[in-house]
Amino acid sequence: MSSLENIKKKIFNSASAFEKQLNYYRFNKSRMVFTNGCFDIMHLGHIDYLSKAADLGDVLIVGLNSDLSVGKIKGEGRPIIDIHSRSILLASLSFVDAVVIFDEETPLNLIRFVLPDVLVKGNDYTVDKIVGAKEVIKNGGKVITIELVKGYSTTLIEKKILKNLDNKGIF
Repeated sequence: MSSLENIKKKIFNSASAFEKQLNYYRFNKSRMVFTNGCFDIMHLGHIDYLSKAADLGDVLIVGLNSDLSVGKIKGEGRPIIDIHSRSILLASLSFVDAVVIFDEETPLNLIRFVLPDVLVKGNDYTVDKIVGAKEVIKNGGKVITIELVKGYSTTLIEKKILKNLDNKGIF
């Protein structure tokens, strides 16, 4: 089996498609860590955040907003990178065990389905504002925020690209 085929095996197009793998994690009593996001333009901040999240358990499950979901949240012109590419990039990271795509604006239904041991978001969120926190805590899990690398965000990168293009007279 090729390396790309192995990467694609880590991608699930829905919660129901992920069920068999989730049951495997549960059977093996794996400490499951869950996070989510758009991951539109992969950058150092994403890598740092995801690697720290992975260190909190045995398996890292990433809920990935679909193109439809990203468009609803971020607006016209987003995502910049399509779902196929974003999911492959995430799944290619050695510390990401599963990528589960969802269409809703929030991952609440996916979090209720997975009920991870640890729910992780960046420290730009407070626990009371993290979707699914109540459900995870009620189930005996933890909610943890991770410090983000300053100066890295897809929005900042997008603005920098547009500014550079504007300075060159392209816009």
